Amino acid sequence: MTILDEIVAKNRADVERAKAETVTAARDAAALAMPPCRDFEAALRKAEGTALIAEVKRASPAKGLLNADFDPLEQARLYAANGASAISVLTERHYFQSDPADLARIRAAVDVPVLRKDFLFDPWQVGEARALGADAVLLIATVLDAPAICAMLAEAERFGLGHLLEVYDEADLERALQTPARVIGINNRDLKTFDLSLENTRRLAAVIRRERPDAVIVSESGIFTGEDIRTVRGWGAHAALVGESLMRAPDVATKVSELASA
Repeated sequence: MTILDEIVAKNRADVERAKAETVTAARDAAALAMPPCRDFEAALRKAEGTALIAEVKRASPAKGLLNADFDPLEQARLYAANGASAISVLTERHYFQSDPADLARIRAAVDVPVLRKDFLFDPWQVGEARALGADAVLLIATVLDAPAICAMLAEAERFGLGHLLEVYDEADLERALQTPARVIGINNRDLKTFDLSLENTRRLAAVIRRERPDAVIVSESGIFTGEDIRTVRGWGAHAALVGESLMRAPDVATKVSELASA
């Protein structure tokens, strides 16, 4: 069993427990009554240069604890104030040590779209994301087949949520291109082994540009410097999702500004 299998299995048990404890119709009604979502896709498209999706996360399975002494709200405010086009908030508890309640607090504290980043495999989780305050959801093609991706996208549309459909390899991308996804992320990290290479963006972006030229392409993971931003931009990425380098930065504001202006 890979680490990805372990993460999904543990979260699947959590979802089943939450579904049993929640009156879904009441939760959906509350979610649908929330203010309109901020337009995640539009925020990426209108950015000058390469849009920055700045991530709030405490830890990762690959790197462990990233920052023990940070305030999620202050981190998010610094991101928004210094040029981030959107903010990604990890909500996975077991392996990323995250608190889903952070998403709601961050959404209320900033004026840019907020993406729920988690391992979503059940349409029920999409409604949960909206109830938490998300403007968009991450979907991971590695854990979803094409019909499941379409079902998740349809549920996101029902709630007015944007999406970021993440692929890692050619098989993932083949499934993604069978769906109406408009924002496609390329993960430079293999979620099964955690190996990392920016070359993943070069290889897969070329296919996306040819097969779906109107898609927004997001390069994810392994981006640490302005030069990295310029590199993936040269390969066709319109946006970059950055977490570790921002979470470890001694001066968050300066680092966000460096990446957002690259």
